Amino acid sequence: MSYPPSVEGIRISESTNKCRNTDTSCTTRRCLAEMLINRNYSSQPQQECLHTVSVPLIEYQTLAVDTKKLRLRSRLQASLVWTDPELAWNTSVYPYDTVVLPVSKVWTPELQVTNGILTTMKHSSQDLLAYSNGTLKHNVIINAEVNCEVNLFNYPFASDECPVAIQSWALDDCGTQLEFGDVMMIDGNHGDWQTDGVELLRQGMRADRNYIMVALTIRYLNPFVTLMLPSILILLADMVSFALPLGGGERNSFKVTLVLSFTMFLIILNNELPGDSKCSPIIRTHFCVCLVLLVLSMLVSMVLTRLAKDGSLMFCCCPKRPAPKNTENKQEEEEEDEASFPTEAKADGSDTMKALEDEVGMLRKVVNFLEELDAKWLKN
Repeated sequence: MSYPPSVEGIRISESTNKCRNTDTSCTTRRCLAEMLINRNYSSQPQQECLHTVSVPLIEYQTLAVDTKKLRLRSRLQASLVWTDPELAWNTSVYPYDTVVLPVSKVWTPELQVTNGILTTMKHSSQDLLAYSNGTLKHNVIINAEVNCEVNLFNYPFASDECPVAIQSWALDDCGTQLEFGDVMMIDGNHGDWQTDGVELLRQGMRADRNYIMVALTIRYLNPFVTLMLPSILILLADMVSFALPLGGGERNSFKVTLVLSFTMFLIILNNELPGDSKCSPIIRTHFCVCLVLLVLSMLVSMVLTRLAKDGSLMFCCCPKRPAPKNTENKQEEEEEDEASFPTEAKADGSDTMKALEDEVGMLRKVVNFLEELDAKWLKN
């Protein structure tokens, strides 16, 4: 039998009202979900002022560790279980043990990272699972960035622990309290830091002071190769550079290049490490000492070059003092020096002979200067 459109609409609305009013003629799972949604319980269950929420599992993941700012970025996925008796139903009328409800229509607990600088919590899905006895299950995802005062004294061989405090809202014995289960770590390798393990701790006997203690260890290979090893090699090159000749300025220019190179590595170190940590890294002292040694070595090389060239350390335009030895001894020494030259060097040409004579002359000036100093010390 067909009905007018107005009559048909009235029949549909009556059928919907019967479903919402728990009419036994509408016993489908969706009809049950609509009935629970229409109860519109968006506030916390109020059987007791302090409601207990169980957290059977937390999956922890380290996203990044900022060594410069001393901050830890982490991701937590928590499973939540709580009870709301007013969302229970009679299984003899609705023969279903579970039903899916939208999160926006039901009260859900909120977790907080109390020591977090930036914290966001979002639902892992737009639905949750409700049981016939009033139990509800849901998952949430928390992204948190916390201050992590890692002890960097032994950098790049540093290791320390960082707490992530997880609480829920409670005030004057009202609100929610958390009961934790297991904490599981997933994917602990990120960048230069490695997560060795996580452990759930409680401060004292208080239920509202729960911490996930994260054990961190730095991967020393990358900092060692990029910072420690170059500093050692630069010092080694500086020590070997004394084999270069004093004349021509090759030694001085090489040492200046080493100092500039080391300064570049010092800037890189300053960009990697914080400037106000509780324990200053010992590698910073190591770099400062190495830089001082390089500068001193460069200054000594400059002084020796001046001494080899002029035979004196006086930086003034004064006439040179005559050498203490007479002319005959000088001629004899020059003859000995010429006799000491190998025949092959003489055959190379006048340029080679002149270079060798300059070298011998510089060394002779250094010897004369040292002899004068020795004579002054003996007189005193």
